[in-house]
Amino acid sequence: MVKARLSGQERRRQIIEAAADLFSRKGFRGTTTRQVAEAVGVCEATLFKHFATKEELYAAIIEAKAQTQEILTGAVPAARAGDDAGVLRTLAREMIARVKADPTLMRLLFFSALEGHVLSDMFFRSRFQQVEDFLSRYLGERMAAGAFRTVDPIQATWNFIGMVAYHLLLRELFGRKGPAHLTTERAVEEMVSVFLQGVRRP
Repeated sequence: MVKARLSGQERRRQIIEAAADLFSRKGFRGTTTRQVAEAVGVCEATLFKHFATKEELYAAIIEAKAQTQEILTGAVPAARAGDDAGVLRTLAREMIARVKADPTLMRLLFFSALEGHVLSDMFFRSRFQQVEDFLSRYLGERMAAGAFRTVDPIQATWNFIGMVAYHLLLRELFGRKGPAHLTTERAVEEMVSVFLQGVRRP
C-alpha cells in the first residue's frame, strides 16, 4: 500500500513536533538535526528544505508553542471591566491549561534556560514578556486608581506569575499531584485570593 504524500505544511508540523519532543527530553545540545530527521522518517536534506537553519526551526517551535495572544484574549475584557479577580483567574487558568495540554513546553523552557540557548530569550520575548507587560500595566493602572496599594507593578507581576509557575513546576515537572482536594481550580482561586489580599487597600 502506497503511503499518502504529506503536504509541505503537514511535513513542517511533523518536524516541529518531533523537534520539540526531542528537545524537551534530551535538551538542545543533546539533540542533533539527524535525530530530528530520523524521528520524522526523512533525511536531513528534507529537514533543511523546510528549515534552512536551526534558528528557523527554533522560531517555528516558538510560533507553534507560544500562543500568547490566546492567553491574553480572555483577560482583556476582564481588564476593561476592572475585574481584578477575573484578570488574574483567566491568566492563571490559561497558563496552566496550555502547559497541561502540551507537556513539552515547560521542559523546553527549562532546557533552553539552563543551556543558555537562544530559544530561551525567544521564548521569553514571545510568551512571557507580553503577559508580563499586560499584567504589570494593569496593576499599575489599578494602583493609580487607588484600588491597590502602591508597590512595584513589575515585582507584583512576578509574584503572581511565580505562584502559577511554581504550581506548574510541581505538577508537570516533578509529578507532585498534591492532596485530592487541591484541584487546579481551587489552586487558582487561592492564588488569586492570596495575591489580591496582599495588594488591595484595606
